[in-house]
Amino acid sequence: MTDERRFFRGFGVTFGQMFKRVTTEQYPEDKRPTQPRYHGRHQLNRHPDGLEKCVGCELCAWACPADAIYVEGAQNTDEERFSPGERYGRVYQINYLRCIFCGLCIEACPTRALTMTNEYELADDNRADLIFEKVDLLGPMLPGMVPAPHQMVPGTTETDYYLGKVTGAVAVQSGEAEARRLGTWAGPKNDEEVPA
Repeated sequence: MTDERRFFRGFGVTFGQMFKRVTTEQYPEDKRPTQPRYHGRHQLNRHPDGLEKCVGCELCAWACPADAIYVEGAQNTDEERFSPGERYGRVYQINYLRCIFCGLCIEACPTRALTMTNEYELADDNRADLIFEKVDLLGPMLPGMVPAPHQMVPGTTETDYYLGKVTGAVAVQSGEAEARRLGTWAGPKNDEEVPA
């Protein structure tokens, strides 16, 4: 191929692109929804009664190629139980200045405690605010959940939790009883009428 042909062929690509329709996204005014499997901000999940799924195994930290996760496990006690297992994640941090959102931590988690949400707006003007602590990462408290620490549902084992045998209905009953025992119940008393 001669130099002239290469020259015109190269300009042909350029001219072909000049007349194509430009796609401009009007972000942040017009936010397009992400795909369902988008890798966004991490979330630490809970069981239906409010106990944490994280058992402090630190496998996510070992799997992270960017060394963005720091976990310190601790032992559960009968007085303070944060997860159904023997251990829980006492300290859990994700450094979003380092995270590359690869999802290897999600694959390494044996209890499905760590998942990724569709939230992608993580920019900040302070570097320290991009190191998320456990309280920033824990999933929301849904109806029927009681904040940890509290006991497991009576008559269940940690295996029942991880097999999904602790349902929302059981969790609501045990959560209410546990919250009343701890004095943190905010719902109606026995003699009050539940609004419809």
